[in-house]
Formats: sequence, structure tokens, C-alpha cells
Amino acid sequence: MKIMIVVGARPNFMKAAPVVFAIADHNARVAASPNLPRTESPQPIEMVLVHTGQHYDEAMSGSFFTDLGLPTPDVHLEVGSGSHAAQTAEIMRRFEAVVLEQKPDVVMVFGDVNSTVACALVTSKIVLDSNGNRPLIAHVEAGLRSFDRAMPEEINRVITDHLSDLLFVTEESGKENLCREGIKPEKIHFVGNTMIDSLLASEEKAEKSVILDQFGLRGGSNGLVRRYALLTLHRPSNVDDRETFLSILEGLDELAGSCPILFSAHPRTRKRIAEFGLERFFQPETQQSESEQSGNENGIRLLDPLGYLDFLCLTKHAALVVTDSGGIQEETTCLRVPCVTVRENTERPVTVTCGTNVIAGTESQNIRRAVKEQLSGKKQGRVPEKWDGRAAGRIVEVIAREFQIGSSLPDSQIASLAASQ
Repeated sequence: MKIMIVVGARPNFMKAAPVVFAIADHNARVAASPNLPRTESPQPIEMVLVHTGQHYDEAMSGSFFTDLGLPTPDVHLEVGSGSHAAQTAEIMRRFEAVVLEQKPDVVMVFGDVNSTVACALVTSKIVLDSNGNRPLIAHVEAGLRSFDRAMPEEINRVITDHLSDLLFVTEESGKENLCREGIKPEKIHFVGNTMIDSLLASEEKAEKSVILDQFGLRGGSNGLVRRYALLTLHRPSNVDDRETFLSILEGLDELAGSCPILFSAHPRTRKRIAEFGLERFFQPETQQSESEQSGNENGIRLLDPLGYLDFLCLTKHAALVVTDSGGIQEETTCLRVPCVTVRENTERPVTVTCGTNVIAGTESQNIRRAVKEQLSGKKQGRVPEKWDGRAAGRIVEVIAREFQIGSSLPDSQIASLAASQ
């Protein structure tokens, strides 16, 4: 069996890494039991790792491969940036040739980025042999819905799910959404969250990061960490609209007056800050460099994009995280760190109902209210079901079982087993 794993943007890397390692573990178990009958023993898996290059520079891609221990991609499409249409089309054009050459049994895609939907579309229409066969499409992190079609990610999620043969969900809401949309229950597998697999596997290494010392946030003989907040903003609806961006920053003014806010900003976001004349909300670059060693200056500090381990360390020790990222809502829930989401909705409701997340919207007064609520410490949260570091193993087990069943049982028994899951 050959599985093609497709990654393209930095959220994909954290979701895919545990699956890569789970495949290696699976193959080690196969090698350790060579004498079992074929019907009783799982078969080895050949893996092909494809990087579309949707995120392509060192800060957005290369350092993540290093931090997560991912192998060098077998194929790099080097697509680069572009509009949604141009980028999606170019990924499709280049990926088709790779699938035709490699002829995988399964194409596995992750999350909701352009690479996800582009590669799912190619796989759904491709023909590999005279019988019209194509690879199975496996979607990891299926079923999440914000119910906001203005979000490009929502379009990507819905299309990918309805093209997929195996849908791996992270929370119960994903299962409910898919069933409501008419997807057959036997296709859906509640396995947990591979992004949390990466977090739990990397937590100890992240503690060795020197990022807190670099910004003067840990000091003294007791090594206590000073109170600070962490901010991420990247959604076009937040950073490409001046009034919305201004409203968010104004909503953070009280927090910025009470502690440092570290803002890991994409170069594109920095460009918008200059275009919109919002520099007054941020520490000047000279002041930032002078205050790094002491950590005594409050206000918002603009940082370059950070590597996975450095960012995980900052997230774990933050008093509060303010974000518009879905993945960070999940990570803060697992770490039990208070989170304020500056969006009107979330596709990850378990982070609110079970975890530490509060949806604030983008109005200044609502953000201030949410920040105060979260800093009060009243919302403790708990880790959702199956967010236990073993999601990737469950995914590989499902796929191996699908192929083992398919190779040794008649169709009637396969259907019966699938219906009983």
C-alpha cells in the first residue's frame, strides 16, 4: 500500500508529522511479525511526502520541518504564493503529474488550505488504470464548520469533505456536521486531533527554547516568567480591512498597558500596519530591542514569524492568547491557556464548550470584556475526548484495516464490518 501525504502550509505540518511517524511505527510492527498469515498481519505502507510549496520560505516552512523532525519531502511542487484561484490552479496542474507517476493507493490531505482542496479535486477526477480506478482520498480534520461561507477555508473544508472517502474528525461536532450533510456514517472516523499529537510530543523540547530569555520574560534566581500575552492575526477579514484591524487593536489597549503583548506577525500583516497608519499601537523597533533583555516594557511588540518550538513555548507560558487562528484555539485548549478569539465564529466549537476559548468578535468593547473575563481565571476548561496524542495511530490503523479487509474479504463482509464501526 502506498500513501501519498500532502502538506502545503504551516498548519499542515503539525497535523501531518504524527501520521508520518505512525506509519513508521506501523512498518516496524510489520517487520517484527513476518511469519503471520497475510490475513492476520497488517501490510507495510510505502509513504510519499509531497510539499506543494504554498508556504515556502524558511520562517513559514523550513523551520517547521526541522522542529517537527519531518523528513525532506520526496516531491516539492514549489508553487509559491498567488491569488486563491491562481495558487489552487497551479497546485492542481503540478500535482496531477505526480499522482499519475506515483500511482498511490491513498492521497491524504489535511485541514482547509488551498493545497487541501486542490489535491483532493485532482485525486477525485484522476484515472490510474483501464478500470477507472483512482486513489482513495483521506481527509484529516474533516467535518469542521464555521457556517460562514465568506471564509475561504470554509469553502475548502466543505468541498474536500464531499470528495473524500475516509473522513477523520477531531471532535464530535465534525461527525454531526458530516452526517447532517448526507455523508455516509461508515466513511467517518472519530480519531482525535493530530495537531495535539504534535503538541504533546514536542512539549518537552519546547521547554528548552530560549525564547523567554531572549525577550527578557524569565529572570531572577527563581526563574519565574513575567506575565505577558501572545497575539496572532492573519485572516484577511481582520488584517486587510483597516476599520476591523483598528477595532481589534483598540480592544487590546488596556491589556497592552498592563503587560507586554508579543505579536508574531507575517510580513504581509506588517505591510498592512504601515499602509493603514497603525504604527502608533506598536513599540518602535528601537524601543523593542532595548526592552528585550529586561522584559519591562508593556505594549505590543512586533515579532517575525516564529518556529514551532519557540511559538509553543510562548503559548504555554502566556497569561492569555488572542488569536484568529483555528489551530491556536485547539492548542490553548490542550495547554489550558486562556484564549480570546477575535472572530465572530469558530469551526472548532469544542474549544469553547469544553476548552479555554472565548469568542469575542472584532468590536473593541467586546474584546476588552473577553480579555477581562479570561484573565479572571474563571474558565478552567478541560482537554476534549481523544486529544491524547494517539490520533495518528488511530488513522493509520483505520487505513491499514480498510486495505487488509479489502484484500481478504468479499464485498458483502466488508460492507457489514464498515456498518458496524
